Amino acid sequence: MSEESKRREALIYHAKPTPGKIKVVPTKKYSSQRDLSLAYSPGVAEPCLEIEKDKNNAYKYTAKGNLVAVITNGTAVLGLGNIGPEASKPVMEGKGLLFKIFADIDVFDIEVDTENIDEFIQTVKMIAPTFGGINLEDIKAPEAFEIERRLKEELDIPVMHDDQHGTAIISAAALLNALELSKKKINKVKIVISGAGAAAISCSRLYQAFGAKRENMVMLDSKGVIRNDRENLSIEKAEFSTHRKIDTLDEAMKNADVFIGLSMANIVTADMLKAMAKNPIVFAMANPDPEIKYDIAIAARKDIIMATGRSDHPNQVNNVLGFPFIFRGALDVRATKINEAMKMAAVKALANLAKEPVPEQVNIAYGETRLTFGKEYIIPKPFDPRLIAEVPPAVAKAAMDSGVAKEPIIDWDKYKESLRERLGSDNKVVRLLLNRAKLAPKRVVFAEADQLAVLKAAQIVHEEGIAFPVLLGRKETIKALMKEIEFDADVPIIDPKEESENDTKNKYAKVYWEQRKRRGVTYYSSQRLMRERNYYAAMMVNEGDADALISGYSRSYPTVLKPMMELIGLAQGASRIATTNVMMTKRGPLFLSDTSINIDPTAKDLTRIAQMTSKVIKMFALEPVMAMVSYSNFGSSPNEKASKVREAVSYLHRHHPDLAVDGELQTDFALNDDMLREKFPFSKLVGKKVNALIFPNLDAANITYKLLKELHDADSIGPIMMGMRKPVHILQLGASVDEIVNMTAVAVIDAQHKEKWESEKGKAK
Repeated sequence: MSEESKRREALIYHAKPTPGKIKVVPTKKYSSQRDLSLAYSPGVAEPCLEIEKDKNNAYKYTAKGNLVAVITNGTAVLGLGNIGPEASKPVMEGKGLLFKIFADIDVFDIEVDTENIDEFIQTVKMIAPTFGGINLEDIKAPEAFEIERRLKEELDIPVMHDDQHGTAIISAAALLNALELSKKKINKVKIVISGAGAAAISCSRLYQAFGAKRENMVMLDSKGVIRNDRENLSIEKAEFSTHRKIDTLDEAMKNADVFIGLSMANIVTADMLKAMAKNPIVFAMANPDPEIKYDIAIAARKDIIMATGRSDHPNQVNNVLGFPFIFRGALDVRATKINEAMKMAAVKALANLAKEPVPEQVNIAYGETRLTFGKEYIIPKPFDPRLIAEVPPAVAKAAMDSGVAKEPIIDWDKYKESLRERLGSDNKVVRLLLNRAKLAPKRVVFAEADQLAVLKAAQIVHEEGIAFPVLLGRKETIKALMKEIEFDADVPIIDPKEESENDTKNKYAKVYWEQRKRRGVTYYSSQRLMRERNYYAAMMVNEGDADALISGYSRSYPTVLKPMMELIGLAQGASRIATTNVMMTKRGPLFLSDTSINIDPTAKDLTRIAQMTSKVIKMFALEPVMAMVSYSNFGSSPNEKASKVREAVSYLHRHHPDLAVDGELQTDFALNDDMLREKFPFSKLVGKKVNALIFPNLDAANITYKLLKELHDADSIGPIMMGMRKPVHILQLGASVDEIVNMTAVAVIDAQHKEKWESEKGKAK
């Protein structure tokens, strides 16, 4: 994709269908006149009067306690510099999005039109009563230091400049663990800091809080080493000036133990690394390109411990590991500030978490066999679900111990459980899905690539590194569409009807004929079928010329399913196929089975559908908790429609007692744990969050899936094919580009799993 095309895509993303990335959503009922009279006049007067008596009641009756302001004047926005308050707004909205999806914190972004320190501070102070916390963002140094210092002194709510402290907290956690692995003491190591901005200063100060010695630090800015004999140093730079008579990074790196990069790309050489001390620790955190490329660094020193700001290398120093969870802990105890004790508690919590056994779902999410504490895993991964239950409690406890908490937590177990529940409001599944596909992309054949939506999806998966697309369809049409959407990559384009493909078609036809010649299929009819793109695509996957297949955008489901069943067939041990749809709901991902294949499954069929669904859920790095749903509850109806569900559950309980499944249950009881606990406390699902519904028939499953999709605007991934020998996935008619991209990622992960299974089976033999 050209730069202009990328630019246009970014602009469309922010403009359509609604401008911006965030909106305000009501949290109370508002449908009736009674609701409105409570929400506004006259009912609203009552909480107003209570707050007038005691300002702290604002936390009880308003959203203040879960509301953070992301505030900037736009003077140091990302790598864009001083672009002004209006131009900074998309970035601030993006920061608000991260607060919400990682810690369920609401955000108003505030862009202030002044570069005057006093005016900025006064503005923030005047609006502070609205908020439970203030996140300062993208304010240039040295003004940022003064602004944060004064606001922390003058406000009674948490204030943090994430540009300063975010990187400091995450890198400090990584540094503590790296030092432990290299058997070095923080008070002894020589540290080189390349960069002298807000983040570099904050990092240096925090490292000192953990024991690093200032005399062992050398800091550099764009002019070279910051020496104490240099004139016109700012207070912050003077704080870290050195008495050593050196001028360059090359000199500073000799015998250094630690390099902290917060500057610019490619300023560190392999020779510089070779001059460092034994077991060097190198955090090259310039983004998007580090101070030294990862591959060059690890080639230069086998004993190196390396971290970057990039997600495609081990040990990503990512601020999202910190700020959402730090504010979460601070808000939950109504802290008056974020102090050094709270930041240090966050550092220790992150460092300790990296040493704990990693849950299997995290290994699966990142495509790892087994993540363990070591040189390539010194800080937790951003999508580790344990973060929200570990970092906020550590921060909250530090706030309490340091005397800045107004509302102490008593029941820590209950608090941690409430934090885990907050994850339900965020759907991380898609991000994890795409990330896992990128770890080992596969060849995916798109059988309808001459359809614009399909081709656009193929372009995205190619550019994002999700898959290697193979395009099937009319070549001239595909090439014309590729030109239109600026898809100029060199990818295979195949038209099964062209004579140039005759050799391959004949090869495929012969294989197909050999398989089905005793079922009335002639060699001639086999040749004719290989002109049809779904037959051709299926044979590509069968013969190993592609790893997975996506089809169904422009044809009915049964039409596409027929050649897949004829050519590819069932997986080993499978007696039937089925599908599941993943719905992205407010309570988290919900799997619905079977949405496309089995019209009226028997009890035996339902058990197999449940078993297959559980495997797919695990493929998504989740633990299956399944409800077998019906119109009845636990034998309340003797009708055979309900009894077949009961029979299926009974079988699963006997033969798969470790599986979290129960029924038959009405859907509301399955999804509402309070109702279930009250009426059916014996259920295996009590106290668990159901993430899958197994329906008694196709009518119920398909109707429910489409109802959720249209009425609640719930994103869907699926239908995901279960029980096929090869990774074949059929889209719903007219699927959106996003749905096709997501299904491609599913196909890639399916191929990864099948490849792994085949490999393990081969080793067993």
